[in-house]
Amino acid sequence: MTSELLERLYALYLAHPVVTTDTRSLTPGALFFALKGANFNGNHFAVQALSCGCAAAVVDDAQVAESDERLFLVPDVLTAMQQLAAKHRREWGAPVIEITGTNGKTTTKELCAAVLARKYRVLFTEGNLNNHIGVPRTLLRLTREHQIAVVETGANHPGEIRDLAAIVQPDAGLITNVGVAHIEGFGSFEGVVNTKCELYDQLRTTGGSIFLHADNAILSARAEGLKQYTYGSPESGATVQGEALAGEAFLQLRWRVNDGAWHITPMQLIGAYNAPNALAAIAVGIRYGVTEADIAEALHDYKPTNNRSELRHTASNDLIVDAYNANPTSMAAALHNFAAIPHPAKRVILGEMRELGDVSAQAHEDVVRTLTTMSLTGVWLVGKAFEEAVQAVCPDGAFRCFSDVAAVRQEIAHDKPTDCLILIKGSNGTRLYTLPDSL
Repeated sequence: MTSELLERLYALYLAHPVVTTDTRSLTPGALFFALKGANFNGNHFAVQALSCGCAAAVVDDAQVAESDERLFLVPDVLTAMQQLAAKHRREWGAPVIEITGTNGKTTTKELCAAVLARKYRVLFTEGNLNNHIGVPRTLLRLTREHQIAVVETGANHPGEIRDLAAIVQPDAGLITNVGVAHIEGFGSFEGVVNTKCELYDQLRTTGGSIFLHADNAILSARAEGLKQYTYGSPESGATVQGEALAGEAFLQLRWRVNDGAWHITPMQLIGAYNAPNALAAIAVGIRYGVTEADIAEALHDYKPTNNRSELRHTASNDLIVDAYNANPTSMAAALHNFAAIPHPAKRVILGEMRELGDVSAQAHEDVVRTLTTMSLTGVWLVGKAFEEAVQAVCPDGAFRCFSDVAAVRQEIAHDKPTDCLILIKGSNGTRLYTLPDSL
């Protein structure tokens, strides 16, 4: 798109700063972007968007554009939206923190936003809108009222973080960790590392800084030459130090800054594996001038509501709901944490881990082997990958296998567990997040 066309589009956006891409959820006066996908073409709905109250629509079909003067023609709608978002971010000009990583990026984003909100008016990514469409939509929500932004970026193939970081133009970046996930797209673990570290590459070109988990040898090695704000274990020597205290389902975080006084902060997050995410938020808060007292209060008050590390109480059971996503790293962490929680009747309902490519069989067999070492009153495994793993590891064991979540719901209706602590975890596509209301 030419600079002249971009300027015209930006003027249109400033006149109509509410952006939508879905005719099913339109706001009167909004600017509609007619995106295309494998099974839809937004150009076909542009006129409908206008009739439903949109002020204008951006299209890339010349014939459609001729039908109404409120239709703005561009070479490619998605590219136009991304370029518009990048320009708006430049014009806005306040600090932006970009977060990526294999595990914990959404929780870390929310914790960082909660901490920063004690001092600033914060814009942050809603839900997990962290891809090539969600990121520009997030940036186009920026207004002069916002003082700082926290933008989550995800990836499932090489080059994706590079492209998103070019749109976000972060002042600072945070990679939570690197692990085995989306191997089908990345090709290898090294591909995962290289892609996540594209964020570091972007910051090197702009002179930005990073928040670094000092205990992570892989990320530390790739962070050379960048200005660093560090966090880690008490032994790490990091500026922000901390650890999870043992013995509770909820995370109890012990932390301090610059060898100062220790804080003990009880949180409403499940799992010691969330300690680095909380420490990252502390490091971000300290960097941007939030007081330690306000940081502690923000962490204590944060309550997850997104199927990530939630503890839910029903009339029949206590549930640990971590059902948004799963990969070998996060699954191992969840099981390790679950094993450490004292309870007389613990059960797991695990969904298969998807997009693992050639490592899938081994990864699911490793999970099954871990389960054989745990003291559990019931193991329910969902999906073909787990069924094959059980056949390979313990075909005569007591593990129950289900083809899908519907089969699990049928079993619950027939014989619902009661008085149990149940871990529910699986890839989003297994839809285990639909189970809590049945349990």
